[in-house]
Amino acid sequence: MNPPTSADIKIPPQAIAAIEDNAIMWLTERDDGFTPVREREYIQWLSADPRHAASVIRLEQTLNLLGKLPQFRVELNTEFDRMPPVVPFCSPLDSPAPIRKAHRWPQALVWIAAAALALGTHTAWRLWQHSAEARYSTTVAGYELARLADGSTIELNEASAVVVQFSGGERRVKLETGEAHFAVTHDATRPFVVIAGDISVRAVGTAFNVRHTPEGEIEVIVTEGKVRVGDNRTASLFAPTAQLVAAGERLVRLKQTPQPVVKKITPTALRDSLAWQSGLVKFADAPLVDVIASFNTRNEIQLVIADANLASLHIGGTFNLKEAEAFVRLLEHGGEIRSEKRNGTEIILRSAH
Repeated sequence: MNPPTSADIKIPPQAIAAIEDNAIMWLTERDDGFTPVREREYIQWLSADPRHAASVIRLEQTLNLLGKLPQFRVELNTEFDRMPPVVPFCSPLDSPAPIRKAHRWPQALVWIAAAALALGTHTAWRLWQHSAEARYSTTVAGYELARLADGSTIELNEASAVVVQFSGGERRVKLETGEAHFAVTHDATRPFVVIAGDISVRAVGTAFNVRHTPEGEIEVIVTEGKVRVGDNRTASLFAPTAQLVAAGERLVRLKQTPQPVVKKITPTALRDSLAWQSGLVKFADAPLVDVIASFNTRNEIQLVIADANLASLHIGGTFNLKEAEAFVRLLEHGGEIRSEKRNGTEIILRSAH
């Protein structure tokens, strides 16, 4: 007798509906902004059952599709406006729904809920098997920390871009350009694969850094666990030719030497290579306006130049971009700048003279 396939497994409709309800509420709260505690609880909920993450992916994909179908969106909004407010519910078949203050759901999630009801539970389950795609990018002075539906995270360095595509059997990320650090949630059934140029990096649950330069150089540094690196053109990631790179090792593939080289990396070199993650950045005679732009990408408190003559003031040194207020104190110590905190979200910089 053959073992049952995924198509043979019957999921009770009420269980799917309950997961869908909880996913909608988690996404609503995520859009409002998680506290650190709620963020941990969300990640725990995602990892408790593969269907939880699949539901989040499906709902986000539906939202992307609806954004491209304005006529359908109008019909859904009209239909929803004729309905009385709905209180989200949870089923004893699934984990409890998050407790949160009642308020009108964001319209985007209303579209998702209506679409899920319109599609029906059978179609909803089939949509779980499809891939969801998202793109993240940063500017030349940018930084971004992206939290994925499976609990993994991607840190993007400046001038970087990735495309994330998850499916039922694989988590795939394409690093189009720049540098990114990946902290991967363990899932043996869905490998995490990063594509950079013609190199593929496969991990199950680990942490590693990938840099892809415009000149064609590719660097992989593993900070936790192990990864396998293969050539998209000639070898499978599962083939013996795929190279194993372990924690504390660096793989470099230069454009002029296609064969990758794996070597141990010293703690000092590792610290220097990954310094951008901690926010440590060295500026050499850079205009203050550019330095501030870098700080503003890493902090909720934004620095604002009130006097135009300060914008061209040149700054040099190594600073932690996560410490905006400490940077302001250094500026004030020089005697040329004074600051004023406004509304708890901005620090205004003015000339002291």
